[in-house]
Amino acid sequence: MGRRSRHQDPLPRSVNLFLDMLLAERGAAANTLESYARDLADFAAFIKTQKVEIEKANTDLIRAYLKHLSGFGLAATTQARRLSALRQYFRFLFAERLRDDDPTLVVDSPKAGLSLPKYLSEDEVDRLLDQAAKVAGDDGKRLLALMEILYATGLRVSELVGLPLSALSRDGQMLLVRGKGNKERMVPLSEPALDAILAYLDVRGRFLPKMLKKKGSPFMFPSRAKQGYLTRARFAQILKELAVLSDLDPRRVSPHVLRHSFASHLLAHGVDLRALQQMLGHSDISTTQIYTHVLDERLKRLVETAHPLSGGA
Repeated sequence: MGRRSRHQDPLPRSVNLFLDMLLAERGAAANTLESYARDLADFAAFIKTQKVEIEKANTDLIRAYLKHLSGFGLAATTQARRLSALRQYFRFLFAERLRDDDPTLVVDSPKAGLSLPKYLSEDEVDRLLDQAAKVAGDDGKRLLALMEILYATGLRVSELVGLPLSALSRDGQMLLVRGKGNKERMVPLSEPALDAILAYLDVRGRFLPKMLKKKGSPFMFPSRAKQGYLTRARFAQILKELAVLSDLDPRRVSPHVLRHSFASHLLAHGVDLRALQQMLGHSDISTTQIYTHVLDERLKRLVETAHPLSGGA
C-alpha cells in the first residue's frame, strides 16, 4: 500500500497488511485508517529505540509504552485509543498466524473518569419538536422532517442528511440506512416521523438547485452544497437556532445529543440493549453499553417502588 504516517519512516509491512484488512474487510474510512496508521507508527517508533520490530513486541514493551504516554501527560482516553489500536493489530497478527500469541490480552486499559453521554430530557426534546412544528413555510416542513427522523431513529447526522429518497420503504414504516463500513440496517419510523416526511416531500422540489430542477436529485434533503445534500454543519446550525427558540441552551443541543437522547429514552422505556445496538448501527455491543447508566437508574427505581421492603409497594 505504501502508506506513510506523519513520521518519516515508512510503515512496517505487517502494519500495512493490517490496514489493508481494515479497508477490504471492514470498509474503514480514510480518517480511520490514518488514525490507526498514526498510532501504530508512534508505537513502532517507540520500540525502535529498544531494537525490537513492532510485530515482535511483548507485553512489557506495551506497558512501557503506555507508561511513556502517561509521562507525557496524554489523557487516559488517548492512551486507551492507542491501546485499542494495538489490540486490533496484534489480534490480526494472531489470527493470521504471524505470531502465536497476543501480547495485549493481559494489558489493562488506562483508567479514565466515567464520561456519560450528554442527552436531553423527554420534555426538552418535546419542546424542540413542538417549536419545529411552529416554523412556517417549506423550511419548517423540512426542519420538522429532519427532527422527527432524527429522534425516531437515532441516526448519525451524516446518515440523516445524506439519506437517499430510496431509503424510505414502500409502506413508509422503515428506513434503509447505510452506515459505517457501508453496512446497511433497517430502522423503524414512528408515525409522527412518517407524517412529517410525507408533508416535506410535497415541497421537497423547492429545495432542488436550479441545475437539478429537471434532472432531479437522489437525496431526500437536496441542497446547493457540493455533495448535493444538506451539510452536517448547516443542520447543526439550524438546530442551534431551534434550541434558542425553544428556550434551551444551544450549547447543550446538537445532532449527536439527539442521537444520545433517542438511545437513552428508549432504554428508559424498556427497549432491549441488543435491539438498540442494531438500531444505532453499532458493530460492538460494548459501544451501546455507554447507555447502561439509564438501565441502572431504571433498576434503582424498580427496587425503590417494587421491593417489598422499600416501602413503595
